[in-house]
Amino acid sequence: MTRPVAAHINLVALRHNFQRVRQSAPHSRVLAVIKANGYGHGLARVAQALDEADAFAVARLDEALALRAQGIAKPIVLLEGFTDREELAEIAQQGIETVVHHEFQVAALEQLRCEKPVFVWLKIDTGMHRLGIAPDDTGAIWRRLQACTAVAHPLRFMTHLANADMRADPRNDWQLQTFSNALSGFAGERSIANSAAILALPPAHADWVRPGIMLYGVSPFSAGRAHAENLKPVMTLTTQLIAVNQQRKGDAIGYGGDWICPEDMRVGVAAIGYGDGYPRHARSGTPVLVNGVRVPLIGRVSMDMITLDLRARPNTEIGTPVVLWGDGLPVEEIAECAGTIAYHLLCSSSQRVAYRYRD
Repeated sequence: MTRPVAAHINLVALRHNFQRVRQSAPHSRVLAVIKANGYGHGLARVAQALDEADAFAVARLDEALALRAQGIAKPIVLLEGFTDREELAEIAQQGIETVVHHEFQVAALEQLRCEKPVFVWLKIDTGMHRLGIAPDDTGAIWRRLQACTAVAHPLRFMTHLANADMRADPRNDWQLQTFSNALSGFAGERSIANSAAILALPPAHADWVRPGIMLYGVSPFSAGRAHAENLKPVMTLTTQLIAVNQQRKGDAIGYGGDWICPEDMRVGVAAIGYGDGYPRHARSGTPVLVNGVRVPLIGRVSMDMITLDLRARPNTEIGTPVVLWGDGLPVEEIAECAGTIAYHLLCSSSQRVAYRYRD
């Protein structure tokens, strides 16, 4: 029997969400972020569907090379940059653009000999304190890169906002001002805005915006929901019931017997678990849709199965479809029930999950 777990990827919804980016930042070019296998949606299929994007951003060189192998010719930017000279040589050969965030990368570029210069995005650390050069070092690093024959000119500049998911956080304005001050007098295109800043912080739009999670139909805001931003879910994770059992009052359900039946009741068993990428720590009460009706998860999540309270669906039978998140059930809500974030859930699907694309 084929395992019934499937991730249904709606490419029409993906393109709808891309148009929300265009509507929100109409004067900016779009660097679509498709790292981590397109946030779990399929790297190449996402890139092919987003043919209106001006460029793509990934985290690592292997992701960029996979796109090139699939015939993706658009500019590709490595957000983490390169880690050694061998990677830099491959970047130059493949015509991939790179973020530069550390002095050791500048030194490697100064020693590089290549036929075509490399396009560089200089990243300034304005408050995220993760990657990026210090604002006070911008001038010195810029002069070195300007003098480097392996670097294409003019340079581009980038920073990353640490608190854009909190709309009114004053640190957002502080970072914007820090970025502006650091680049005073320097020519070159700028990129600041992630998904949250695209929707809520117009001063951050600059020359390029970098949408990530919003492309996949998830709100970028704390405790937000996609529908409030006119975003449509792209992934709907489904399975089906493989057992429906009549249990008695007092019966303990699942490992550890954490959940006790409060009355005689039917309990459904759905074929999905943490081995498929469903969150291990989803608590009892986490909603799922059984044939379109919300019912609560009960007991612990197992590797291959979850158990469901079917009192709201007493006539449900084996084979009934189950939705874990997606259409009709926000992935943000499931993430909150599991004590995690929607990014984590979308990126966690295992190789046991069948992907089905709808265009």
